[in-house]
Amino acid sequence: MLVAQGRLTAGQWLLVTGVSSGVGVAALQTGKALGARVIGTSGSAEKLARLASLGLDVGLRTRAADFHDAVMKATDGKGVHLVVNNVGGSVFAECVRSLAFEGRLAMVGYLDRTLTAPLDLEALHGKRLTLFGVSNRLRTAAQRAETVRGFVGDVLPFFEDGRIRPLVDRVFPFEQLPSAVEFMERDAQVGKIVVRVAAA
Repeated sequence: MLVAQGRLTAGQWLLVTGVSSGVGVAALQTGKALGARVIGTSGSAEKLARLASLGLDVGLRTRAADFHDAVMKATDGKGVHLVVNNVGGSVFAECVRSLAFEGRLAMVGYLDRTLTAPLDLEALHGKRLTLFGVSNRLRTAAQRAETVRGFVGDVLPFFEDGRIRPLVDRVFPFEQLPSAVEFMERDAQVGKIVVRVAAA
């Protein structure tokens, strides 16, 4: 998502919507390890403050499609090179608006459960944008294997040298699975929620 398709390089700007999600935190850390500058959106000022310690350059407190102006201000009017959209269709058009010339948009998740969105064809055409999804559902075993090899070469070294650390917010025993689900549905976590299953 960030390297092979997103072509993110040092010095570029990355925008991550829903940055406090598990995928969002991973994108933030990977982007920083690649040398990018990262803007993240979240409805929680507390979560954004926690993510500043992981290198978040610009935190935008919002759950709405109203971040274009702040993104343009942060990037000196140029826009971002890559967007990782975890939120979904409700912010899709704003993500497109926030892209720089030859920007790329990765459609990752649908936290808002909105599966459709308008597309500004003039922006797509004029700014020479690239839009892509990252689902593995229809990929072949060979394609998935290629992704794993790319991950091993491009990202695994960042785990080895400590630049990426999995962020686990809370661990629940399996017996408290309903509580874990409720915690997730409240959008209370920063990073991942783990459910521990005892060995038989």
